[in-house]
Amino acid sequence: MKDYALTQFADLGLAETILRALSDEGYTTPTPIQAKAIPDLLKGRDLLGIAQTGTGKTAAFALPIIQRLIDEPRPHVSATARVLVMAPTRELVAQIADSFRTYGRHARVRVAVIVGGVGHGPQVQAMARGVDVLVATPGRLLDHMAGGTVKLSGTQIVVLDEADHMLDLGFIVPIRKIVSRLPKQRQSLFFSATMPREIATLAGEMLTDPVEVTVTPVATTAERVVQSAYLVDTKAKRDLLVELLRAKDFSRTIVFTRTKRGADKVAQYLGENGITAAAIHGNKSQGARQKALAEFKIGRTGVLVATDIAARGIDVDQVSHVVNYELPDVAESYVHRIGRTARAGHEGIAISFCDNEERHLLRQIEKLTRQVIPVTDRRSAQGKADENNAPAQKPRRGGGGGRPQQGQKQGERSNNAARPGRPGGNNRFAGGPNRDRREQRSN
Repeated sequence: MKDYALTQFADLGLAETILRALSDEGYTTPTPIQAKAIPDLLKGRDLLGIAQTGTGKTAAFALPIIQRLIDEPRPHVSATARVLVMAPTRELVAQIADSFRTYGRHARVRVAVIVGGVGHGPQVQAMARGVDVLVATPGRLLDHMAGGTVKLSGTQIVVLDEADHMLDLGFIVPIRKIVSRLPKQRQSLFFSATMPREIATLAGEMLTDPVEVTVTPVATTAERVVQSAYLVDTKAKRDLLVELLRAKDFSRTIVFTRTKRGADKVAQYLGENGITAAAIHGNKSQGARQKALAEFKIGRTGVLVATDIAARGIDVDQVSHVVNYELPDVAESYVHRIGRTARAGHEGIAISFCDNEERHLLRQIEKLTRQVIPVTDRRSAQGKADENNAPAQKPRRGGGGGRPQQGQKQGERSNNAARPGRPGGNNRFAGGPNRDRREQRSN
């Protein structure tokens, strides 16, 4: 078997301008997915990639695409893009666009971004001259297509990134509409961390005789992440979080909550206790989200409090800790959350808070990841007694709709996971379809 780890970028047939850009960034050795994918993509093959974030998949498709742009120069045509990359969130779109600009800096690759949450004007102006690469969220892209400010008739390459997350956000129908407007003769690249039936069907519709590349099997947690959990009373979570974050080794931390309102409340509490924190979620403006992420990257903000949807696309190399303030309703989301640490060769730590109502969620995570997570019991005596006296939990039907449960205020989410196979159930990432679609509109 070929040892991809020994391959150098210089061995892959990339142009000198690309190699120089990689050298500028200190990159010499490709990751497994880059070594496996780039040679076939340079040949023009379609690709089906099963890869989680943090595996280097953006460079795996960006580098051969830039190579093709260099090999086949063409004049720019107004409102058109030679390459279309679709991604589920504004943060991921911005990250992908930055990667193309970085790797294509010496090749003068022209890149444009189209996302929701900002005005149409600058996006229309960016497309007016035509671009090499357009990176977009599907909803806003359809708006521009309807208005005639984006035309896909000349698009040669299309990339769909994080397709499973597209499914969660309800983007499958918009994607099909967009793909139907693309030329039949094109190169198509399809990336997903998981492959549910709907995503497999979509891949079959988009791809022709694709090469398949699988890196990091589904639900395999990062090997360099040290995982642990605290059993803790719900009301004591905030103080435990403050206690942990005051430790010196918590240099750059992402804290995950289930809801946007919860993220705001946690960030506010941390600020009140002298810990610099910012919340990032779909209700924040694009400018606010970019500012919070930028300050987190440079270390001005030590803690980023995020929802699962907003966190997609956060690619910061030196995140020391991930804290699951609330466990996700769907176990696969845990894998994606803790994958935000231990990136680019670094090690990381993932800590989860688990109250009595979340014990079943912790068991689901351990079953999915096939490991036992070490637990420290920090519950009060009353909390332990409440667990011993509590009846067995049963999952609720649906994805969070219906009447609130006893002790739950109207509008608050239950901690119970939706029942798989029911409408709204088995949603692959935390949040439920209704909230996901509300957040989709802001993307």
